[in-house]
Amino acid sequence: MKRAAPWLLLAGAVLCGAGAAILPRMLSGPVPGWLNYLLVVLGLVLAFVALLRWQLPEACDTAPSPLRRRYSRELMLAMGGYVLVLFASITLLRHVEAPALRAMVALLPVPPIALALRAMVRYIRDVDEMQQRIELEAVSLATGFISLVYMSAGFLQAARVIDVPASAALIWLFPLVCFTYGLAKAVVSRRYR
Repeated sequence: MKRAAPWLLLAGAVLCGAGAAILPRMLSGPVPGWLNYLLVVLGLVLAFVALLRWQLPEACDTAPSPLRRRYSRELMLAMGGYVLVLFASITLLRHVEAPALRAMVALLPVPPIALALRAMVRYIRDVDEMQQRIELEAVSLATGFISLVYMSAGFLQAARVIDVPASAALIWLFPLVCFTYGLAKAVVSRRYR
């Protein structure tokens, strides 16, 4: 993709966000919660990919093209599977009552995330030492920052200043680390130009 591609991705992200905001007002009946959730998540993913397209190709990644293609293919397949399995899991949980079966259905999205982590580890193992150093610094900064944010939120929750449901806090931990890692990678890689 050329330089115009990030703008197209960003436009898609804005359209998804606008759709999530406007859709409830346009439809006369109630909008399914999963549809708004899907639009918001898709918009965030498109915005993140646009940011990566602006920053990563020349600035952050010295890996050979075949390695980048393999990583992209494995990661996109895993994340696509995750989205499909997540929505299947959410739908099935509405119809399942047995606790053991509910636990199994609730954990269905975990294997695709494990496949995404496997793709990340394989990529980091196969790049050169300089790229490994960039990856290590980025993941360290992201993990440290998100840990600090979560600990601060925990103190605020304990003091009853905020009230965040535990399920929301736990579910968003990994996506926040990934998002922050992408931003940190763009910043760290600038130091090595």
